[in-house]
Amino acid sequence: MFKKFLTVLLFVLITSPAFSAGSSGGSSGGEEKPKTQYQVAEKMIKKAKKFEKKNKIDKAQKHYKKAIGHLLKHNKKFPADPDTLNYLGFAHRKVGDYENAEIYYSMGLALDPKHVGINEYMGELFVVTNRLDKAKERLAVLKDCNCKEYKELKLVIEGKKKSKY
Repeated sequence: MFKKFLTVLLFVLITSPAFSAGSSGGSSGGEEKPKTQYQVAEKMIKKAKKFEKKNKIDKAQKHYKKAIGHLLKHNKKFPADPDTLNYLGFAHRKVGDYENAEIYYSMGLALDPKHVGINEYMGELFVVTNRLDKAKERLAVLKDCNCKEYKELKLVIEGKKKSKY
């Protein structure tokens, strides 16, 4: 009889909400782990930007390259996402692969011609590759957005802010 009682008690404890609430299996507090390849890449790009600010260019480059790998996997699974294409263009531009950067930006703009991020970053690419006329075209697209991307690109075009490649 005592064994039966223990078995029932254990069953009730295990299945009760109070008991199971504490055993979620997740980490307590802290940041949630990225769930998709895109989220992993986004995290790596943020880290790479921090390394750039600290002038740790080699570490930044490694993170951008890893981000590209994750973004390519995400793009294979979820093609035709302008945000993914934007980050693919951005990361390629940051590692100096301007040709692929332009391809990804162009693909993104084909899907969403007014994408704010792509227009800004492609404009910066055009400045770096000495095509100011094309950079100004991207700026014109952003003219009415009332966004920081317009202001950033305008400063880069005017030479008041240096584009970091």
